[in-house]
Amino acid sequence: MLEFSKKTNLLEQAVYKYSLQDVKEPNLYRLLFPYNEVPKVAFNHRHVPLNVPNEIWITDTTFRDGQQSRTPYTTKQIVDLFDMLHRLSGPKGIIRQTEFFVYSEKDRKAVYQCLEKDYEFPEVTTWIRATQSDFKLVKDIGIKETGILVSCSDYHIFKKLNMTRRQAADHYLGIVKEALAIGVRPRCHLEDITRADFYGFVVPFVNELMALSREAGIPIKIRACDTMGYGVTYPGVALPRSVQGIIYGLHHYADVPSELIEWHGHNDFYKGVVNAATAWLYGASAVNCSLLGIGERTGNVPLEAMVFEYASLRGTTDGMDTTVITEIAEYFEKEIGYDIPPMTPFVGKNFNVTRAGIHADGLLKDEEIYNIFDTTELLNRPALVAVTNLSGLAGIAHWINAYYNLSEQQKIDKKDPLVAKIKEWVDAEYENGRVIAISDEELEALINQYAPGRFKK
Repeated sequence: MLEFSKKTNLLEQAVYKYSLQDVKEPNLYRLLFPYNEVPKVAFNHRHVPLNVPNEIWITDTTFRDGQQSRTPYTTKQIVDLFDMLHRLSGPKGIIRQTEFFVYSEKDRKAVYQCLEKDYEFPEVTTWIRATQSDFKLVKDIGIKETGILVSCSDYHIFKKLNMTRRQAADHYLGIVKEALAIGVRPRCHLEDITRADFYGFVVPFVNELMALSREAGIPIKIRACDTMGYGVTYPGVALPRSVQGIIYGLHHYADVPSELIEWHGHNDFYKGVVNAATAWLYGASAVNCSLLGIGERTGNVPLEAMVFEYASLRGTTDGMDTTVITEIAEYFEKEIGYDIPPMTPFVGKNFNVTRAGIHADGLLKDEEIYNIFDTTELLNRPALVAVTNLSGLAGIAHWINAYYNLSEQQKIDKKDPLVAKIKEWVDAEYENGRVIAISDEELEALINQYAPGRFKK
């Protein structure tokens, strides 16, 4: 059968409809995942086209997956972070949704307080167990969308649920029907999709979900969950590990519109951010993230990373207030007591700190030489130089200018006598066996000693 596509303006063959393969033995892809060896990356040299949606956005799981690997946030902390997500999101709602647990009284209290804010963005959604009591709870609260776990690999279907594929699909469909019956939008979390039989289970199952959606007139979202971080983006890589292959297949063979496709990745193999960006490029409108990447095991895709990925791909921040990222980082450290690894991009203490003397000299002449972008403008984080035995006069001068936030007229250079005095002290420290950088507190004390009242922080 031939159909004329308004999207490509070409005659195209009708898309083949895949049937669920109800196998007797699980397909564990042992050649790819031998378990006693590093997982393998296989290629079939098949390529799918770029298909960037008209709109792309970010969703947040800080209060759900982000709480599964740490001490739960207090209600106040959740509400404070929710406020900051709202400010970061901007008027266009680039951070579209955030999801919550609703099991405990504390969880529900946080949900109620966030709903009282009456923000359009981010929308409050939930994640629940597939039980009638949980559905009733969601309905009573007034939540419009909830996540539902629908594990899709044979590892989960056979080994965890002790079901066949058909039994699992029927079980999941029954749960989704319950959500539709009470008017709640289901968001189906296809757990472990990068180890699933994509055309033997995922596509035919999602086709059934889309048929339910059309029948009910309620959108059903598909969250593709790279639960173990196995996704890869190399050209020509084979399923089930191909990120672009998964997104293309969901869109092209399972009839899922881009606005209903969401990528949820983990960072087990350091591929979280690139996998999420690739999902955008090949047809997923949403990528699911958590603040600072905090989440199960190695964590989720860092939300702040995808804010800048969005700006890179779109050429604009679309009104997002990126300086809120620094406020969020400070809140985590000062209010929550979370230690951010100092080398973490955008939020770590050292992310825009230069240590080498020759680099500091260049930074002093023009910070653009050694700073990734104007971190003062975009993050309210001036570029800094850590003072060590390698910093030299230029490094010390730059530290003073940045630490005291001196204007162009106030800035000092490396010829200033104060800089020479401090360098003498620094050199003596390292000659006496010091190996760590000079702290901000030590340098401030020296300046107060050598030039009292000259600078005000």
